[in-house]
Amino acid sequence: MAYRSLRECLEDLHGVGELIKLSGEIDPYLDLAELTRRVHKVQGPALYFEQVRGSPFPAASHIFGTLKRCEYIFRGSLSRTQRAIRLRADPSGYLARPSGWWSLPSLLRTAHHSLPRRYWRQPPVLKRSTSISALPQLVSWPGDGGAFLTLPQVLSFDPTGKPNMLRSNLGMYRIQLSGGSYQQDKEVGLHYQLHRGIGIHHTQACKSGKPWKVGIFLGGPPAHTLAAIMPMPEGLSELVIAGMLAGRSVRWGRFKDYRVLAEADFCILGEVVLDSLKPEGPFGDHLGYYSLRHDFPFMKVEHVFHRPDAVMPFTVVGRPPQEDSIFGALIHKLTSPMVSVSLPGVHELHAVDEAGVHPLLLALGSERYLPYLKRCPMEVMTQAFAILGFNQCSLAKYLIIAAREDDESLSTRDIPRFLQHVLERIDMKRDLHLLPRTTIDTLDYSSPTLNFGSKLVITCAGEPVRSLAHEVPQSLAGICRQAMVMPGVAVITLDDAPKTHSSSAALQATIASVRPELWNGVPWVVVSDDAGQLAGDFRRFLWETFTRSHPSDDLHGFQERWQRRHWQFEGPLFIDARSKPHHAPPLVADEASSERVDAYIDSHPQLRKLFSQ
Repeated sequence: MAYRSLRECLEDLHGVGELIKLSGEIDPYLDLAELTRRVHKVQGPALYFEQVRGSPFPAASHIFGTLKRCEYIFRGSLSRTQRAIRLRADPSGYLARPSGWWSLPSLLRTAHHSLPRRYWRQPPVLKRSTSISALPQLVSWPGDGGAFLTLPQVLSFDPTGKPNMLRSNLGMYRIQLSGGSYQQDKEVGLHYQLHRGIGIHHTQACKSGKPWKVGIFLGGPPAHTLAAIMPMPEGLSELVIAGMLAGRSVRWGRFKDYRVLAEADFCILGEVVLDSLKPEGPFGDHLGYYSLRHDFPFMKVEHVFHRPDAVMPFTVVGRPPQEDSIFGALIHKLTSPMVSVSLPGVHELHAVDEAGVHPLLLALGSERYLPYLKRCPMEVMTQAFAILGFNQCSLAKYLIIAAREDDESLSTRDIPRFLQHVLERIDMKRDLHLLPRTTIDTLDYSSPTLNFGSKLVITCAGEPVRSLAHEVPQSLAGICRQAMVMPGVAVITLDDAPKTHSSSAALQATIASVRPELWNGVPWVVVSDDAGQLAGDFRRFLWETFTRSHPSDDLHGFQERWQRRHWQFEGPLFIDARSKPHHAPPLVADEASSERVDAYIDSHPQLRKLFSQ
């Protein structure tokens, strides 16, 4: 169905039992987010809040909270968009099948929908005016620095040329509405991370010194929200994919010097200040920690508009899985055909959601160099560096790549099996490649320096070199608390003084005192604050290991050395994943809010039924 508005989508979801309408007033300070997190945990329906305290506008959350619901929202258009991407990825292969030719008329309609269309009448989004403070003031976590928009669509253009909708950038960058030093109703904070398309336009604006007008939109057809997080090639607008997914062209209109998304629910128009920054944050983010207060750009607000039937959509982020995990699954379904085209020899990529997305990237490549010799990592190394130069993959902190030739059935989606395959083959003298000074994700606080840190590339190809242990070696008895997470991976807890950024004396003593041969079958050892907790929760193991460790500081081995400038040691690899003083605090829900939400649930039979199932 080609939705023309967010409300049209919400009414459709309500009609098929995929949305609950809630009439009781609810507080946007913590309670909206707490209830949404609980509903996501039980994979419940979307939520429509008729009365949000302090705002005349209703709000909706968890719209994209399950893959089943997303497939319903994008029924028809999702498969057509997938076919269009497959055709773009492999035209000859796609058209070699009879089904490819039969689908061409449908693909032509999809291509037509990809072209944005001018809305010549007054756009619905411009029919009413309001203020920033009238919007629902969503605060998701108790440590947040103010209210935020969490599903914004930020539309920007190169300020040095005439605005071109096909060369625009539509991105989802969080917007701080209040708090800090922002002037109420007159300024909003604009947070974007490394490798975001808006940064190119910002750079051009700074060089030219010309005013840089930006539009922030909320709602509209749900395809617009999904398109705003799609990793599009530089210079190609997300509006193209938005039209394909919507099953109808994106409608845009004009207001003074602005281009507006005509069917959005809200729009905030203003000019980004080029010669000044303001502190933004903190904000509870998708790594499961707060991103702290740092200087970021801000926008002087000139106009705030909304359509007459406006609904404010929002999402809640935090330690995965949350609703944004579903976005990741959708993006994977859509873009996977392009991987082998953009990265020759690479068959799969998987940014692991449970590890916070960017901290851990798994890849499956090909090892075809010198096929007449015993297989070892060669071509997969070439592919690894191509991956690190590919779009947002450049933010990966740990990249692990294996050769498909060693096991044709291997998949990066089966994480335990993939890691076991790698651990059976890894050579600590050859396969670890440390990049000590590079960029990492803005949200990653494992490094003491914002945006800068290190990376580790692990390559894997060839026959197994070890059998993995299922139990902790007896040599560790009495040295530390220990447990097994999975075959080949032990987790230990050391009883020592508080950690510093350098490894603790107790960790160094443990590494030095236990010879590598005594770790038979255990190539990885994770040092944790609580070994028992990690051993019983594989998702927590992924989250804690890769969000709390920084390769150049927190990886250690027995008899470390450099040979021809290559880092190597005797096994196993120790990963220090303990919390450290410079880390950002983890997200913890507010007890008072939890009690208020308990009462809210008790007063709504639909919610009581949902949580009693």
